[in-house]
Amino acid sequence: MRVNRILLSSSLIVVALVIQVSVLARLHLPGAVPDLLLLTVLGLALVYGHVGGSLIGFGAGLLADLAPPADHAVGRYALVLCVIGYLAGLVKPESGQVRSATGPMAVVVAAAVGSTLLYAGVGALVGDTAARHVGLGGLLFSAALYDLLLAPFVVPGVMALARRAENDPLAENSSAKPPDLAAGWSSSGTGLRIGTQRGLRAKAARARVARAGRIKGVKRL
Repeated sequence: MRVNRILLSSSLIVVALVIQVSVLARLHLPGAVPDLLLLTVLGLALVYGHVGGSLIGFGAGLLADLAPPADHAVGRYALVLCVIGYLAGLVKPESGQVRSATGPMAVVVAAAVGSTLLYAGVGALVGDTAARHVGLGGLLFSAALYDLLLAPFVVPGVMALARRAENDPLAENSSAKPPDLAAGWSSSGTGLRIGTQRGLRAKAARARVARAGRIKGVKRL
């Protein structure tokens, strides 16, 4: 990943995690908690593609696993967001711009449901049965509803920032091709000068031959 991608993604992930832990998690809403971190990963994956989405998702999930007050096994949410970021990156628009909001909203709903199921499934493998006590159906519905309501305020802004970083003129100049030495050589006029010098030398040689012939002719007379 390029430096501008890493800096932008890291900044957005940290801000999203701080807001989620300090604000959204303390709202005590029924069911699930609005997942701002998931929406940020989705917005970046829809611009950077499946490779960038999986890397960003893994880093964001690992940071969430280590940030207090996390009470689950380290790497659990990293696996979830890595898979979600990869799958979301597969539906990246070819032009880089979304023409309709229907596609991203469908991705948000699918990601909210898929991440909840995957998180519960991984938890069942490691012995965490909290999803059964809360009710998986209620978690799926509330997660999809909260993320869908929050998505219009998060995903478009994240995608706009990511596209703007992709179109950074400094990044484009740094990744531009090196100058063509042959083109620069001919455009600078060096080739023309060499040709001119050769022509002058040839004329001087012919002039010397002509003078020599004239001198010999004078001696003969």
